[in-house]
Amino acid sequence: MSSTQTLSAIGGNASSGVPTGVQSSQAVDHEKIYQWIIELSNGETRENALLELSKKREVVPDLATMLWHSFGAIAALLQEIITVYPTINPPTLTAHQSNRVCNALALLQCVASHQETRTAFLSANIPLFLYPFLHTTSSSKTRPFEYLRLTSLGVIGALVKTDEQQVINFLLTTEIIPLCLRIMESGSELSKTVATFILQKILLDETGLSYICQTYDRFSHVAMILGKMVLSLAKEQSARLLKHVIRCYLRLSDNPRAREALRQCLPDQLKDNTFANCLKDDKSTRNWLQQLIKNLDQSPGGLDSQAQEALRQCLPDQLKDNTFANCLKDDKSTRNWLQQLIKNLDQSPGGLDSQAQ
Repeated sequence: MSSTQTLSAIGGNASSGVPTGVQSSQAVDHEKIYQWIIELSNGETRENALLELSKKREVVPDLATMLWHSFGAIAALLQEIITVYPTINPPTLTAHQSNRVCNALALLQCVASHQETRTAFLSANIPLFLYPFLHTTSSSKTRPFEYLRLTSLGVIGALVKTDEQQVINFLLTTEIIPLCLRIMESGSELSKTVATFILQKILLDETGLSYICQTYDRFSHVAMILGKMVLSLAKEQSARLLKHVIRCYLRLSDNPRAREALRQCLPDQLKDNTFANCLKDDKSTRNWLQQLIKNLDQSPGGLDSQAQEALRQCLPDQLKDNTFANCLKDDKSTRNWLQQLIKNLDQSPGGLDSQAQ
């Protein structure tokens, strides 16, 4: 599974990259496909079957259902994965082992991407078999491990790309967020890009955004890693990776408590012209960044920072003391509005509210 194919899991519509005429000439007899699927169950023929099936996965539309409903096929793919667990620690994975497992992972991505097999794929908890490979960032940075991590991320990326609630609900019950954050901090650029895309898709879901912003610990971990990435990108710029980082920040700014916290911790490099050249040809990302800055320039009550500062200077003292206490004793809503006004003006321009603190 190439890096281009992995990125197809997070890009627009996946493309095989093969001209239509060539695809038709490569059309495979279903009998051959079924023969290779049968050969998955035989240890002596499995390696060749994995290779042949992975080559055909984009020209056989129903390969996912054929694999899922064939006796022993999925078990054989999982066996391939489990077999290399002992090579993780100590790190002894070879290029040959990595290529073989990645062919199995490519077939699992095929199953994960298919509408008819995705629910069963999740119900069987199959993504969890990939997580040991995502834990390997500190143990080995060699090409075989990186290839394995990237292909595993591609399977998760293919899942979240569907924008299905069941996918997000499943992932939130697992350790995928801390795993992605670890890779975002120390992985290769390509692995960072896919991991950040996965986090972005989780954040774009309402349940995912609420989950990450539910506690300050969760939010601060995400914000800290994103901040480190911005500092790193300022030195070695990547428009593709920066795009996903900015989209994550923009989505976080949709949550009131996260928005208040981001006023204090958003990296200066996103406020000045550090990335102007990097984004000069990417209008959509420039717009996201402008919207992010605009969101953070809004006070909790909807005033921009200049208007808020002006009100601090000129708000009548009678609204701050008890002058109208008796007048408003039976008007709870107006009392609440007045309390909120005072709270907004007591808020420092870049400060955290008590909840975010």
